Amino acid sequence: MMLDRRTMLGLTGVAIAATVLPSNRAFAQAMFEQPALPFDEDALAPTISARTVGLHYGKHHKGYFDKLNTLAKGTPYAELSLDKVISEAKAKGDQDIFNNAGQAWNHNFYWQQFKGGPVAPEGEFAQTVEQEFGGLDGLKEKMVEASEKVFGTGWVWLASENGKPTILGLQDAGNPVAEGKTALLGIDVWEHAYYLDYENRRAEHVRAVLDSLVNWQFVGQQMRA
Repeated sequence: MMLDRRTMLGLTGVAIAATVLPSNRAFAQAMFEQPALPFDEDALAPTISARTVGLHYGKHHKGYFDKLNTLAKGTPYAELSLDKVISEAKAKGDQDIFNNAGQAWNHNFYWQQFKGGPVAPEGEFAQTVEQEFGGLDGLKEKMVEASEKVFGTGWVWLASENGKPTILGLQDAGNPVAEGKTALLGIDVWEHAYYLDYENRRAEHVRAVLDSLVNWQFVGQQMRA
């Protein structure tokens, strides 16, 4: 069968498009997408080294998103927000989903609280800290103490319930969302967060982070929200 020049050009164009342009599937995003790191990897040094940030964000944080997307694919969880996944998975006892969704959410929050820090607390939040903990130094001491009581892996959180701050030491992927509270500040005490820089000196790491990295205005904004 002979093909005229116009038909040949059309078919050639289709072939080129099929070769050059990726399919719609290639454009599809993951159900849950890891946010970009809000600063350069060396921005937290020397308190947290660029090497630790690179591994923490690029391997561990990313790994939780990758695993969650694998587990949630084709399930009702794929249609939910990350915080809703945490609540639903806890209620249903879906531990693998809960662990990976919790850790994905925890790390999203973790990096944001350092953006623009360190900055002192102000306004109503500063007053609350003074009333509840005797000032910022008192709050830091309580958080360091709580971090030492977390057995194995986990997080130490400053959270709020009905406007009242509380400190939570939670294991593994635990977070205030799963406890029905509002997260204000969260310090990761899994070893991948500090071991390259502090070896087994967890309390030293927590104190250094609280002293030199936290944007306390961000923390106050979470309480107001």
